[in-house]
Amino acid sequence: MSMKYDLRDIEGIGPATLEKLKSAGITTVEALAVTPPRLLMELADITEDKALKLTQRARELLGISFTTAREVLEKRNKIGYITSGCKALDSLLGKGFETQAITELIGEYGSGKTQICHQLCVTVQLPLEKGGLGAKALFIDTEGTFRPERIAQIAESFDLDPTEVLNNIIYARAYNSDHQMLLADEAARLVPENNIKLLVVDSVITHFRSEYPGREVLAVRQQKLNQHIHQLLRIADIYDVAVVVTNQIQSTPDVFFGNPNKPAGGNVLAHGSTYRIWLRKAKESRRIARIIDSPMHPEGEALFVITPAGIKDAE
Repeated sequence: MSMKYDLRDIEGIGPATLEKLKSAGITTVEALAVTPPRLLMELADITEDKALKLTQRARELLGISFTTAREVLEKRNKIGYITSGCKALDSLLGKGFETQAITELIGEYGSGKTQICHQLCVTVQLPLEKGGLGAKALFIDTEGTFRPERIAQIAESFDLDPTEVLNNIIYARAYNSDHQMLLADEAARLVPENNIKLLVVDSVITHFRSEYPGREVLAVRQQKLNQHIHQLLRIADIYDVAVVVTNQIQSTPDVFFGNPNKPAGGNVLAHGSTYRIWLRKAKESRRIARIIDSPMHPEGEALFVITPAGIKDAE
C-alpha cells in the first residue's frame, strides 16, 4: 500500500530538496519517515524545522502511528525466509534466515561465519519453492574475506549458473568505519532499485574495534556502532530485507568460572540484533550453531558440516 507514494508527493520537497535526499540515500517515503530529524539535517543539509516537517509529513502520508496487534501479525505473515541449505540450521531459526530482521553470527576465526554468508548469497537467489526469494544479495566486506571462487563452487552444488549467481551479488570492500557507514547509506538506495533481499556485513565490528581501542574512547565507539546498527535495522524493516552480520568474540580475563569469551560490541549489538547465533568448532569439519538470543525461538543447537559444496547437514 505504501509503495505507491513518491517523495514528490510530500509537501515541501521540491527539485533541490529531492536531489539532496536522494544523494543522502533517502529515496523512498518509507526511508524518510523513519530517518531521525537530526540525522536528516546532516545528511540532506537542511534546517531542523524543515527536517521535522518532512519526516512528520512522510509519517502522515504512510499512516505510521499506533496499530493493532492483528495488523502487526499481518505484516509478519509477509516475512520472507532464506534457506541456509542446511535443514538443522534452518530449523534452529524456525524456517531460515528472516527478512525484516538482523541475524548476528558470532564466533572465532574458522567457525563458519563467512561460509554461511557466502552460502546465503547463493540461496537467496533460489526460487521460493526451493527456499530462496528469487532475489539478489549485497555484501559489505570489512576483512577481505569475500571469495567469488567459493560462491561459484557453492552455486554449482545448487545447480545454478555460477556466472549468473556472481552477477546477482553486489559487492563492496569497506576500508574503515566511516566508509562502512557510507556504504550502508548507499545500500539504502541500491536495495529497492535492485531487488536485493539479503544484506551481509562481514564483519560488522572489525573497524570499530581497531579504530577505537581502549576504554577512554569506548563511549564514542559504541555511539557510532549504534548508529550503524540502526542504519541496518531501518533497511531490514523498510525494504523487507534479511540483514546478516558477523561478529567476533573477545576474551574476558577476569572470568574464572564459565566461558571467558563473549561477543564483541557489548549491549549495542546485543540489543540491535534480532537473532544471535553462536558458532563454534567441533571435530574436523563439523560446527555447532547455538541460538543464544531470540524474541521467539527457544535456545537450541544445530550441527552442520563445511564441505567443498558448502554448508550441509551433518550425517
